[in-house]
This record gives sequence, C-alpha cells and structure tokens, in this order.
Amino acid sequence: MTLALDRPASAATAPARVHPRRVVIGFITALVLLGLSIAASLLVGTREIAPVTVWSALFSPDRALTDHTVILDLRVPRTVVGLLAGLALGLAGALMQGVTRNPIADPGLLGVNAGASLFVVAGIAWFGVTSSLGYVWFAFIGAAVAATIVYLIGSLGREGATPVKLALAGTALTAAFTSLITIVLLADSEAFDRYRFWAAGSLVARGLDAALPLAPFILVGAVLAIVAARMLNALALGDDLARGLGQNLVVARIVCAVAIVLLCGSATAMAGPIVFVGLAVPHVARWITGPDYRLIIAFSAFFGPTLLVAADVLGRVIAQPGEIEAGLVVAFLGAPVLIALVRRVKLAGL
Repeated sequence: MTLALDRPASAATAPARVHPRRVVIGFITALVLLGLSIAASLLVGTREIAPVTVWSALFSPDRALTDHTVILDLRVPRTVVGLLAGLALGLAGALMQGVTRNPIADPGLLGVNAGASLFVVAGIAWFGVTSSLGYVWFAFIGAAVAATIVYLIGSLGREGATPVKLALAGTALTAAFTSLITIVLLADSEAFDRYRFWAAGSLVARGLDAALPLAPFILVGAVLAIVAARMLNALALGDDLARGLGQNLVVARIVCAVAIVLLCGSATAMAGPIVFVGLAVPHVARWITGPDYRLIIAFSAFFGPTLLVAADVLGRVIAQPGEIEAGLVVAFLGAPVLIALVRRVKLAGL
C-alpha cells in the first residue's frame, strides 16, 4: 500500500516538463540581463564616467579621485540595494502566488507592504527610528501582522482561503492601513518629511552600512523559498490532493509565511514599499519554465534584481539632470502587466 501511494505522489507532484533547451536559454538570458543591468547601474548617471574609470574604481580605488568616490559611495550602494531588494521582492511574489494560487498575488496587493509601512511609520513617529536597520524590525512585525490578518479574513467561510477572498482582504487591509498611515503623518510633520522620501521606493541614499546588515535576513528568506518550492508544486494541485499525497499544509504555509515576512520586511525596510516587482517577475519566470515552482523560484531570483536595477537606471535616464525613483518607474511599468493579467483571467472565465 505504501509503495502504491508513493508512485502516484511523485508523479502527481512533478509538474509538466519543459524542454531543457528552453530552460537553459532562459537561464543564460537571465544571467546576461542581470549583468547588463548591473553594468548600466554603475555606468549611467548624471555624471558621465568612462567604463575604464569604473573598472579602476572597483578594483584599484583611489579616494582622491572624484569619479572613484561617486562610483564607490553612490552607484555601488544603490546597485547593491537594488539587487538585494529585487531578489527579495521577486522571491516573495513567487511564494505568494504559489501559496495562495492567485495569479495577481503581490506583496503590495495583499497588504503586506502596507502593514510593513504602517509599522515603519509608527517607528519613525513614535520611536524616533531613522535607520534601515531600525526600520527592519518594525517592517517584520507589520508584514507578519498584515499577512496574518489577510489570511484569517480570507479563511472565513466554508471554502477557506480562496484566491479571490485573499485578494479582497488584502485590498481592504491596504486601504485601512493607508488611512492609518495618513492619520499618523498628518499629526507629525517631521515624521512626514522622513517618510515621504522612503515611501517613494528609491534606491538613492541607501548606503552599504544600512543594506548589508539586512542581507542575512534576505538570505534566510531565500533559503526558505528554495525549501518551499517543492511544497508549492504540491499545493498547486489543490488542498485535498496535496493532503492526500502526504503534504503537511500547515507546515508548507508556515514556511512560506516566514519566508514572505523576512523577504518583504527586509525589502521594505531597505528600499521602501515597492510594488509590482513581485507581481510581474513570477509571470515572466513561469512563461519560460512552466508551472514547476522549483524553476520559477530560481528564475525569479534573477529577474527580480534585474527589473528593479533596470528601473532605477531608466529613472536616471528619462529625467536628466534629475531622476525618477525606481519604485515609481516599476509601478508605471507594472500597471499594464496587472491590466493584462486581469483581462487574461476574465477571458479565461476564472
């Protein structure tokens, strides 16, 4: 009996195979795009710096040279922040879409970013927090509270936590938390001045001293995302079938929830409440890999940083001599993606 159950389980949890050549080409493309975005982030800016100077600043730095200082103190930190925050948001989006079985799940759409933002605002206004490392603890708590509330509300009723109910709960919670944020900021002008720059979702003025301490949290979240990938393949079959195949649904959802809180909390504390990265990236990955979450998670880890860093570079180019924050550029690019997804779901009759 055990052997009979083992064979269907392994077959059922194995997603449809994608041609290996497609995956290899996609992986090479992802690496190339990531490399190009990093190079552009170091080369492009209001100050023109030759590639040979960038190379020299990275491997033979001379603080007496202004160009080297610009590279080391401005462009390298914002590139690192973009890579870390993009990695976290891409993985968090893939996890959220997998665990909720909702194609439009995103840390911003399901209220997680709003929860993190509300608690960060509380930290700024009431506890005098000013650093990213200080923000992160408030962001973790806020993300966890928001995720818990959304899941509890979405679980009400006989059908349990359906994708539609989770999306509606997330939208309602985002509206409520946004109102509370506004109330707090209107009562504290100094907190509003500090919050408005952070809330735009910018990679500017985020130094390595603030970004690198958050890297271990993102690393732990990434490891948990890798662990959860196979669980998500089982959850994609539906709760009843996943349970019948021996998947512990509680454990799977706890692992995903902890990973999402760590990833969203770190990214929000580091770069502000950036939306749409977690929405678009998993769909691009799924287009290449098919429904296998082991590959979706892997590709999201490359496409997330690429999208956020590229958006930051685009923001520098289109508004010279000023620049547009990366979060605003990503939102502008992500809105059409959301509209296309909604139309696709509507046409499919889901």
